[in-house]
Amino acid sequence: MATTTHPIYPLNFYHPLHTCRRSTCFHFLSFFFFLSAMYNPVSRKTAPMLPHIPCIFSALHVLLLFSVTQFCITAEATRSLQQNDLHFHVANSTCEGTLYPDLCVSTLTSFPDLTSKTVPQIICSVVNHTIYEVTLSSSNCSSLRKKLPGLNKLEQRALDDCLDLFDETVEELKTTVADLSQSTIGSKRHHDSQTFLSGAMTNLYTCLDGFAYSKGHVRERIEEGVLEISHLVSNSLAMLKKVPEKKKQSKNEVFPEYGKMKDGFPSWVSPNDRKLLQAAVNETKFDLVVAKDGSGNFTTIGAAVAAAPNSSATRFVIHIKAGAYFENVEVIRKKSNLMWVGDGIGKTVVKASRNVVDGWTTFQSATVAVVGDGFIAKGITFENSAGPSKHQAVALRSGADLSAFYQCSFVAYQDTLYVHSLRQFYRECDVYGTVDFIFGNAAAVLQNCNLYARKPNPNQKNLFTAQGREDPNQNTGISIINCKVAAAADLIPVKSQFKNYLGRPWKKYSRTVYLNSLMEDLIDPAGWLEWDGTFALDTLYYGEYNNRGPGANTSRRVTWPGYRVITNSTEASQFTVANFIQGNEWLTSLGIPFFSGLS
Repeated sequence: MATTTHPIYPLNFYHPLHTCRRSTCFHFLSFFFFLSAMYNPVSRKTAPMLPHIPCIFSALHVLLLFSVTQFCITAEATRSLQQNDLHFHVANSTCEGTLYPDLCVSTLTSFPDLTSKTVPQIICSVVNHTIYEVTLSSSNCSSLRKKLPGLNKLEQRALDDCLDLFDETVEELKTTVADLSQSTIGSKRHHDSQTFLSGAMTNLYTCLDGFAYSKGHVRERIEEGVLEISHLVSNSLAMLKKVPEKKKQSKNEVFPEYGKMKDGFPSWVSPNDRKLLQAAVNETKFDLVVAKDGSGNFTTIGAAVAAAPNSSATRFVIHIKAGAYFENVEVIRKKSNLMWVGDGIGKTVVKASRNVVDGWTTFQSATVAVVGDGFIAKGITFENSAGPSKHQAVALRSGADLSAFYQCSFVAYQDTLYVHSLRQFYRECDVYGTVDFIFGNAAAVLQNCNLYARKPNPNQKNLFTAQGREDPNQNTGISIINCKVAAAADLIPVKSQFKNYLGRPWKKYSRTVYLNSLMEDLIDPAGWLEWDGTFALDTLYYGEYNNRGPGANTSRRVTWPGYRVITNSTEASQFTVANFIQGNEWLTSLGIPFFSGLS
């Protein structure tokens, strides 16, 4: 493997004149001190043979000392200025292209050894500084949580979200430092670093989003610090573009970071995991069994998850037998490489009803929340039964990197499937909802899925997606490939009464594409809906490629600067599992059938 070479700026960069000036200063001062020793009154007592020196020498003595000192000070100041010039030159050069250049330059110039660092080392220094700032914000939130009087439940829960999200952010930033500290930074490490920095930024904005429905002033007390941290992460993402990859990407690539495909799966699904997913339930070996009737190891899913090993390097498989499990379940970060196997959609059901109206944040409303990396689920229904009048009520939230869901269903109304962050894959799944029912800021691919709009409340509109990309350098987006976009059974009789749209821009750089999909006649001819006036219309990326069905006609689509009908298969292919989530590096082992390209 070839070693990537990065520019190094020498710390001891001196002009040759510096050495000359220093030598001259030394000789002048040596001569001056020799004369001082020979002609001062004390010296004359021990050297009576020297002639008497007129008093005028004292004046010359002082003048000489002043001149030599000024010369030396000027030389040293010149050298220092040139060193500072180089320091600022390196900072300014490295910060070119960042969204927050003033913050970037002030951060970099605070590093005394800046000129001796490579670009990856500079990014590591910035990320380490960011980690320190996150810990300060975490301490601030913890203090507010304990000491601020009169906090309501929503504010308390929003602060709890921030504390959890700060912990996740620190871990993702530490992983970034570990990747960028390697002697060789290939395409995989480069994409991994971009993924974890993107996830860290998403965590920070999610923290602030938790106060959206709070009437107090808690957000104001933390917002400045959280935004500065997000700007530091943004600058790191921008600087990462200066680190050359082993493999260059095409200039037409839009989602190159998701990953290559192999045999229809992202490469990050290993062969062993593929076998597990494709095997029948009675052919699978389980580590634990959950059964409501007591025939397994546990009667609740939460208890089985708690009993699973921490930080497992191998797959740990839990069979969840048919039944309705009424519980909220969280798979925390240290519960890695878990796999849940149910008995099928509608048979194994995990159900709860947390929602925003009842005082939960959207983040905490999830029936199942997954953060442990490498999580896989097969044959399970995830449901939030709060109903359409309870507004945001999440069925599944995933912030687990390299997570995959096969033959699962997600059932709710508003905000059903929260693809929060990092890399995710959904195959042959059903998603039911009304408002923004697939949303978040992961790099998420849905392949061969059915997306069903349900009957909403009166005067509501159905929106299939609300993607939340905050920064142009985040490698995130929602890619919907070979899926069916249709009306659910309860909407079909009344679908003429409600508008239905493919999506709207939740955040400034929202990015969503539909490729080779079937769109039924419920889709409004405009296709897409504004979030708020002209917000994000010139910075979003919304694309459609080779779709079919009565709802796929693009002749009357929106004319926003950020919307495009994709006509080039090369551009469209960048949204596939192969190129968007590094699929060939992790999906091939999971046993989920998938295709790597557009079909």
